[in-house]
Amino acid sequence: MEKVYDMTIIGAGPGGLAAGIYGSRSKLSTLVIEKGKVGGQAATTEEMENYPGFFGKTTGPELTAKMEEHAKLFGTEFVKDQVENIIDEGFAKRIKTKNGDEYLTKTIVISTGAEPRVLGVKGEGALRGKGVSYCATCDADFFEDLDVVVVGNGDSAIEEALFLTKFAAKVTVIVIHDEGVLDATPVIAERAFKNPKIEFVWNSVLEEIKGDGIVEGVSVKNLKTKEISELEANGVFIYVGTVPKTDFLKDVIKLDDRGYIITNEMMETSKDGIYAVGDVRQKFLRQVVTAAADGAIAATSAEKYIAEEEMFKEEVLEADKPVVVYFWSPGNEESLDLMAELEKEIDTDKYKLVKIDTYRNMRISRRYEISEIPSLIIFKDGNPSLTLKDNVTKEKVSESLSKF
Repeated sequence: MEKVYDMTIIGAGPGGLAAGIYGSRSKLSTLVIEKGKVGGQAATTEEMENYPGFFGKTTGPELTAKMEEHAKLFGTEFVKDQVENIIDEGFAKRIKTKNGDEYLTKTIVISTGAEPRVLGVKGEGALRGKGVSYCATCDADFFEDLDVVVVGNGDSAIEEALFLTKFAAKVTVIVIHDEGVLDATPVIAERAFKNPKIEFVWNSVLEEIKGDGIVEGVSVKNLKTKEISELEANGVFIYVGTVPKTDFLKDVIKLDDRGYIITNEMMETSKDGIYAVGDVRQKFLRQVVTAAADGAIAATSAEKYIAEEEMFKEEVLEADKPVVVYFWSPGNEESLDLMAELEKEIDTDKYKLVKIDTYRNMRISRRYEISEIPSLIIFKDGNPSLTLKDNVTKEKVSESLSKF
């Protein structure tokens, strides 16, 4: 019999690893599918000084390695592969991979992250890997005592410029804004301004990367004067944003116009049982700490989803007699009173009574468009056959049940 995982996580960045920890610890059978190295973008970040409780000399690779170890401690399984397709088979979802393997799972957590955005200037593609890089942690030691250029001025760009000063002779940062204006947070910007190895070129953009086989220099355009200047450089590091890795999801779940996954605060996507965490989802702040929080929320949501769906399937959809599904709320006195009356009134030899707390079971309530409390649906042979929403009384319920 084919194994069915409770939760399968696609991508092993901090969000996916946190979901693995929370899922496995909740006794969900949990699988992580990662096509590359575990840790995501965080594993390429040398300086890790804003994750609560971890400071000093903690690095991104160290932190994410501990997260992986933590997830494995609770039983999370890991496989190295690339997901190519997700097929919705109802409650279960089938995942197909590049290696030809298939995995059946009740829930999916998307944690594929985002990749660096390409600038698109002349020479960038031809010299990629030959002096053009998007990861200082990966490539900085190739530029020992050489001159490098950094393009960008957000947190990632300035943090990586600071890291490059440990290796390079000089780091020139090309900034689109007026002198003294960076998009990086003030504490990081101040550190860069004080670093004697960092120089800034203001009001400018990279026009071209030049070199014969390797990077030898760049052309820089001043946006105010329109003048083009030349800089000698042995390396170019580009940090101009990211692109979400969601190509394989376009026909599966709803994305925004930039390709990021749209979720609610429970990390639910537009498809029941599929969640998204970390940099791949539409959100305000993309940091390790927010990705980890996303993972914890998604795993908890997935656990409740499984329990809710399995209960509803067993108690309602597969019941051998008509089922009265009663939607109530602990904050609604009328629904509490009617529930007590129904518990006495309904003949349990002929009918089954299933009570749905609309506060705890919001998804099932949404599925059947329950907006008024109390409401009631009578199911027969697994199908909703009669709905009572307005002014539901014991007498109306008895009259309705007489038809079944």
